[in-house]
Amino acid sequence: MILIAPMVVAMKDEWRLYIVLLLLLLCGDQIYAKIYLVSAGVADYSGYPYPINSLRLTAADAKTMAYLYSKNGDTEYFLLLNDDATRRNIINSIEKMFSKAGENDIVVFFFSGHGFPGGLCAYDGDLEYAQIRRTMAKSKCKNKMMFIDACRSGSLREQPSVSSSNAMIDAKNANVMLLLSSRTDENSIERYDMKNGYFTNYLYKGLRGNADANRDRIITAKELFDFVHLGVSKISGGRQHPVMWGKFNDGMPVMIW
Repeated sequence: MILIAPMVVAMKDEWRLYIVLLLLLLCGDQIYAKIYLVSAGVADYSGYPYPINSLRLTAADAKTMAYLYSKNGDTEYFLLLNDDATRRNIINSIEKMFSKAGENDIVVFFFSGHGFPGGLCAYDGDLEYAQIRRTMAKSKCKNKMMFIDACRSGSLREQPSVSSSNAMIDAKNANVMLLLSSRTDENSIERYDMKNGYFTNYLYKGLRGNADANRDRIITAKELFDFVHLGVSKISGGRQHPVMWGKFNDGMPVMIW
């Protein structure tokens, strides 16, 4: 009996090791997924073609998201603030950064600033949502997402005003998940005693780990939406409701720690 007990323990340890290795092999693509981020924020709109009021926390929102992702083990990112967040710079950054991603990696475009029905207000003018999706469609990555913190950002779900039929087809095939800060008829709220707007605040908390309901260190699209929607709706007193839209799976990983 004295000799058999250590053998039993050793066999159990070997089985545990085998199971762990098997799980790593099965889930390896997700566990070691690399993240590619383009984070843009415009607070100063002095370069806009017509008068538009400047904002207070939007550049800080973009910095917060870049900081969060930089703490992940394997992330590359571009940070575009104010006069660097032009239409050309945003599109070129998305194309350059996301072209590096493999099929099982994660690509993220974050924007905080003004918006309009069907698009975003870059520093130097209007940037149509369809153009962003068309650019993201070039990436072979299957985990694509946009986080948009802009008033009435829910209007991005409306039909884009792109005349080219090929552009429309490319945009629809982009398979991009959109997590938008507010409904079509709602403002995205920021408060003077906070460092970030309501949406970015809860997006940051959720991606940092608070949205990880089952504690598996993989935050899914549904987990993130449930957390952000509940938090923003509550802190705004029901005045702001994030929405999610696009062609994606609820279990799509949006952050892996």
